[in-house]
Amino acid sequence: MRRICVFAGSNAGKIEEYTQLSRELGKVIAENGLELVYGGSQVGLMGEVANEVLRHGGKVIGVMPTSLFKGEMVHSGLTQLIEVKDMHERKATMGQLSDAYVALPGGFGTFEELFEVVSWAQLGIHRKPIGLFNIAGYYTPLLEMVSHAVKAGFVREVHKQLFVSAEQALILIQKLKDYQPPELGNKWEQLSRSGESS
Repeated sequence: MRRICVFAGSNAGKIEEYTQLSRELGKVIAENGLELVYGGSQVGLMGEVANEVLRHGGKVIGVMPTSLFKGEMVHSGLTQLIEVKDMHERKATMGQLSDAYVALPGGFGTFEELFEVVSWAQLGIHRKPIGLFNIAGYYTPLLEMVSHAVKAGFVREVHKQLFVSAEQALILIQKLKDYQPPELGNKWEQLSRSGESS
């Protein structure tokens, strides 16, 4: 594992713990000799992680669509800034550059990025580790929703192993390093049943 793609809020959130532990993640990334790939912004939790990686001598690659370039948004001190044409190219580029994913607290954009990479892992498109940084229990409702989806028959039990979660940065990074992709089998229940009856 060389590079970690971080999805994070472009706002800081309402409690200081989000900021503090996002900075801690940046420090741990740098101290473990890893590089950060992220959306290229200087604001919100995105900017906090990037600044901390840089502060501790790490490398940071930002990827941002031209349409989002604004003076208050683009981070001017990155190791590398990659300009792309749209959000689809942004996500594809971030994925190509990265060996693992981490989602910090964030809003709709963070949720969308997270669920895309989880969905792709479910389909076998990639086998990279995915981590939820569950700061102050932010992702606990999401974890409960996934368990609910399993009970309701829309997600397989084994697919809960497509991501890991932790409340401390160092533990999360170690879980990503130790990650072993599960054997997924067939995603589609109906196809499984028809195969068993034939």
